[in-house]
Amino acid sequence: MKHRILFVCTGNICRSPMAQGLFNARAARAGEDNQFIAESAGTWALVDQPATGYAIDTMAWRGIDLSQHRGQTVDARLMESASTIIVMTRSHYEALSAEFPGLRHKLHLMSELRERTFDVADPYGGPPDEYESCANLLEDLIENGYDQIKAWALQNHSRST
Repeated sequence: MKHRILFVCTGNICRSPMAQGLFNARAARAGEDNQFIAESAGTWALVDQPATGYAIDTMAWRGIDLSQHRGQTVDARLMESASTIIVMTRSHYEALSAEFPGLRHKLHLMSELRERTFDVADPYGGPPDEYESCANLLEDLIENGYDQIKAWALQNHSRST
């Protein structure tokens, strides 16, 4: 059984696709890509739009291809099928908690992977170095929090079975 990890940001063209790519690359390196797979969506997604050029370039430097990514809006189907949902900001957490109160147990703030509470800043519209900073933060959180993400996914799966 695959455990789906859903990363959520606003437009689904910068932060969440980068997190999706980073997580999937990490799972592949661990030989666990048959058990854990990431997807991404946005609260106000730019539907069917590709990731920004800077996001694509920033990930390409890491050997991750975002060229096929297309934005999608978070919805009940995605929320229900996810084993865990990781959001970039407190406002994403609050919005999804309000819209999907029965799925609140699946929601986590990205910064929880550092046992802190902070928002991952949106690089949209900024220069390449802002994308690089964002990607560095996401990579650090995912690399160091990989086992925690898996634990959240497994815990939520056991709650639903």
